[in-house]
Amino acid sequence: MKTAVIALLGALALTGCGKSDSAKTEGAELSSTVSGVPSPPVAKKIPHKMSIHGHERIDNYYWMRDDLRKDPEVIAYLEQENDYGRALMKHTRALQDTLFEEITARLEEDKSTVPVKIRDYWYYRRYVAGQEYPVYARKKGALEGAEEVLLDVNALAEGNDYYHVGQPVVSPNDRLLAYSEDSVGRRIYSIRFKDLKTGKLLQDHLENAEPGLVWANDNQTVFYINKDPQTLLGYQVMRHQLGTPQSEDVLVYEEDDTSFYTWLSKSRDGELIYIHHYSTLVKGLSTLDANAPEGEFQPLHPLEKAHEYSAKKLNNDFYILTNWEAENFRLMKVAASDAGDKTKWREVLAHRADVLLEDFTTFDRHLAIVERENGQSTLRIIGLENGDDFTVGFNDPIYQLRLDDNPSLDSDSVRVAYSSLTTPNTIYDAELGSGDLQLMKQDKVPGDFDPARYQSEYVTITARDGAEIPVSLAYRKDRFNKDGSNPLFQIGYGSYGSTVDPRFRPEVVSLLDRGFVFAIAHIRGGQKLGRSWYEDGKMFNKVNTFTDFIDVTKGLTGKKYGAPDKVLAAGGSAGGLLMGAVVNMEPDLYRGVTAMVPFVDVVTTMLDESIPLTVNEYDEWGNPNNKDSYEYMLSYSPYDQVKAQDYPNMLVTAGLHDSQVQYFEPAKWVAKLREVKTDSNRLILNVNMDAGHGGASGRYRKYKDTALQYAFYLDLLDKGHMAGPVE
Repeated sequence: MKTAVIALLGALALTGCGKSDSAKTEGAELSSTVSGVPSPPVAKKIPHKMSIHGHERIDNYYWMRDDLRKDPEVIAYLEQENDYGRALMKHTRALQDTLFEEITARLEEDKSTVPVKIRDYWYYRRYVAGQEYPVYARKKGALEGAEEVLLDVNALAEGNDYYHVGQPVVSPNDRLLAYSEDSVGRRIYSIRFKDLKTGKLLQDHLENAEPGLVWANDNQTVFYINKDPQTLLGYQVMRHQLGTPQSEDVLVYEEDDTSFYTWLSKSRDGELIYIHHYSTLVKGLSTLDANAPEGEFQPLHPLEKAHEYSAKKLNNDFYILTNWEAENFRLMKVAASDAGDKTKWREVLAHRADVLLEDFTTFDRHLAIVERENGQSTLRIIGLENGDDFTVGFNDPIYQLRLDDNPSLDSDSVRVAYSSLTTPNTIYDAELGSGDLQLMKQDKVPGDFDPARYQSEYVTITARDGAEIPVSLAYRKDRFNKDGSNPLFQIGYGSYGSTVDPRFRPEVVSLLDRGFVFAIAHIRGGQKLGRSWYEDGKMFNKVNTFTDFIDVTKGLTGKKYGAPDKVLAAGGSAGGLLMGAVVNMEPDLYRGVTAMVPFVDVVTTMLDESIPLTVNEYDEWGNPNNKDSYEYMLSYSPYDQVKAQDYPNMLVTAGLHDSQVQYFEPAKWVAKLREVKTDSNRLILNVNMDAGHGGASGRYRKYKDTALQYAFYLDLLDKGHMAGPVE
């Protein structure tokens, strides 16, 4: 289901970690074939009846659900699936090694972030060549000073198959560090505290938390969020006093509405602590004086149905991004004392039907705004004193643009992150008075990568209902002939208003060098073309997402961007739902498909409020307790719509500890596909037994997953040169 940042091309779990023998179990049976490759596991069937609205469904594989993830029969079945997948792909091991070496050779080994000045220190994150995790460090006064290592994540991760640290947070007096850690992948964090003078950990240890936390200005109080142990929703904001046990922490806010997500932040001037209230259709803030941590949070403006707003404080005013009478959002300003009265909000930027206002930040004398027009983001700068209003230009025909770290209100420049399909991630400081760009850093791509060899394009494909679907394309110029002979690799997502922008992906170069055309289908359900683009791909318009993806495939092959018999596709999480839907609807279009941690059992999951995130999603998918939503969701739910037909070659992934899409959804789906499909194509379920929704941790290790995915694709193609890169 929803995921913070979706890594569609390989950050998700593709490698099974468990071992098992091939003896019979009650759950499945493995038998050896003449070639030495075992036949796929055959899952047992235990009919489980589910009835609602006078309609009955039978789920023969419901038994695979084990919330504790300890049932020996279930674990044995998943490990047998991993054994089968490894055996089936064993002949590609050398190819996987080659791909892994190629991809990781393009990573800047000693990569570091551009330092950011906060109070008296310059903070940055760097990597050590050959190590998986970052080192967080700072220097006092000047960048030429001595380095102080705050956190070496490599040392913390030792002995763990999976490890992730949430963003470390330094106390206002710069003496203490708080950080969160997850060693399972379930997104349930523990919070630790470190004395930066002595280097020792404090005794305080907070469990069952969200990764984010905020310091009050007394340097002794922190606010964090407790998770519900069943739904895994962060719903309780807690106040902790250093030196006291967690059992004495004070509940300061509890979210009773399970359709809301909750998280914390702090204003850039350090004066306010924010609780963010976030659901699909309602968003808002509550605030607390950071100098009075024992006070009560108060809503900045009361939450209202279908009203989404966010705010940034500047002196005694708030700038508010709101969809109040503005589908694509507008920017308002109000005195802090009047923020709760919407009639006193004054318009700074009016709503425009063809421009989506995506993000903004404030400075003492300027506003920096990211807005999207005709699918492309632009940077706009407005002078608060002189009224200057201009946009900053960039060179690529298509690109990704976002605001980066901008902690200082008095800065003369705004920092942005820029990337394209052919331009590595680049950090610019844009001068607020002129828009002049200063290059701060561009990721190095070691080896012989030359951007001039590659071409990106922005095209549109007409959907069956007349909508024009944007598509971002990339290919290597000397390997592309617009004659319909190239392999085509198409990805998509299409949910939650999330836009998959055309950013640089070092792993994709391995495919471009082998003659692939890479395509991002900006289908409805995202916000590439504004808020209406999202609305046209959710709830009772959800099928548009699937037909858009199919129509893009047909359109691109029709325009000779790819060979009809060499189309490969991928999507993860809600994009995995997309994959499941399109292979049910048009299986013959695709030679191979990767569905990564796919949300495929839509109806069953959305009827079960005990499953993490279900209630949060009602405004995205619908509530199947309502008959009309039930029938519509049932019409496209990949698990329910599996039928006796030929399916493409498929690689399906899962994470045993996934908190977003439970492992049993893809496991059940694969079992049902095996039962009824009429082809002999490959169907592999690969379960990462040590990770969750994001797959393997570590900057190198995750590309083992990508190497397997790409080897799966290349092995399906019949052209000999596909096994090696083009010189």
